[in-house]
Amino acid sequence: MTTVAIRGTFFDFVDDPWKHVGDEQAAARFHQDGLMVVTDGVIKAFGPYDKIAAAHPGVEITHIKDRIIVPGFIDGHIHLPQTRVLGAYGEQLLPWLQKWVYPEELKYRDRNYAREGVKRFLDALLAAGTTTCQAFTSSSPVSTEELFEEASRRNMRVIAGLTGIDRNAPADFIDTPDNFYRDSKRLIAQYHNKGRNLYAITPRFAFGASPELLRACQRLKHEHPDCWVNTHISENPAECSGVLVEHPDCQDYLGVYEKFDLVGPKFSGGHGVYLSNNEFRRMSKKGAAVVFCPCSNLFLGSGLFRLGRATDPEHRVKMSFGTDVGGGNRFSMISVLDDAYKVGMCNNTLLDGSIDPTRKDLAEAERNKLSPYRGFWSITLGGAEGLYIDDKLGNFEPGKEADFVALDPNGGQAAQAWHQSLIADGAGPRTMDEAASMLFAVMMVGDDRCVDETWVMGKRLYKKS
Repeated sequence: MTTVAIRGTFFDFVDDPWKHVGDEQAAARFHQDGLMVVTDGVIKAFGPYDKIAAAHPGVEITHIKDRIIVPGFIDGHIHLPQTRVLGAYGEQLLPWLQKWVYPEELKYRDRNYAREGVKRFLDALLAAGTTTCQAFTSSSPVSTEELFEEASRRNMRVIAGLTGIDRNAPADFIDTPDNFYRDSKRLIAQYHNKGRNLYAITPRFAFGASPELLRACQRLKHEHPDCWVNTHISENPAECSGVLVEHPDCQDYLGVYEKFDLVGPKFSGGHGVYLSNNEFRRMSKKGAAVVFCPCSNLFLGSGLFRLGRATDPEHRVKMSFGTDVGGGNRFSMISVLDDAYKVGMCNNTLLDGSIDPTRKDLAEAERNKLSPYRGFWSITLGGAEGLYIDDKLGNFEPGKEADFVALDPNGGQAAQAWHQSLIADGAGPRTMDEAASMLFAVMMVGDDRCVDETWVMGKRLYKKS
């Protein structure tokens, strides 16, 4: 067994900050001088340096100075084969898919192209501090195979699966439900629960799925109940209208997936911009999750996700955040928090009564405000809870996997260090409140340039040059 220890300033979470309105510090944990002991990639001990070091004499210590160490970021919704088309101009969702995405994803049938794309994809994630992702691949099994293989070489945790589509896409892009079922069965047997790989049954979206394809997904889920289900839901107005044309016996978008018994724990619906109150309540009751992708929702003009509604304590929906690259124009979960904050503030204005007094809801308006506690919880422990992997990672509890990021709080814009000096007099944070304030500046003034080191299972895989 290999045991190492990391010393530094640590910030993580033990609970959901939305449950502690007015006292969000109760959900967090801060050690100005902490020590994390890691054995074979798993956290063995964590706490104040003096206490933990005394209990582990002789352990090899790496001291990460002048940084804030947080759990590795979790991207709950991202597209591997869209790495090269992020930032493609001028279209909303459906024409954007036809013009940019499907032609690029077709290239991932070629194993050499897929292999290069996967390496670039995982390099970009690590450089952004993302250690875990739930990813869409393509309609060709090759890209799924290459993703799992390369992630295994790096020992990264990945949830992914063959992406099923048999409607509303170019003829050479779609596949049959029978082929999707057969290939998915093989891939599940080959990769699910092998190392850190987890498999997601992945109908791309209901707009692109016939009843026969969704029945294939239903059969796969019944035969492999421990697999995840990953898809899209209620992203764009034209898509939402099209889904009800394709599935006229369903009353709403969620109802399509409910009809085929796909909605429950380990179900993730990306976006959810146009989910109704009733759909949110049904998702809450069934333990399903929605993935908030603000960069993409803004870039493609899809709309404003109702963060305050999803976090209604009476009908709380599990939630993770995602970049949605390449609809999202950045790999950085820090940039996701930046845009999520702004979406929340727009929703806050819509609900504070100043525009339409009949819509006034001050409690929901407040829940749209993305504090640093709410934000960093959402891309660490909260993201893990949304994906049902919080038994494995998400914070620094002993027994969990040692994925973490060392953030340079001064690492973003040229003006950032001067701003941070307002909080901590040019030094590192001394209190939890100072740490949270500095992390908020990372959210809003910084970006992935603040990511100095990324560690996976106790090994450093990325160091900013």
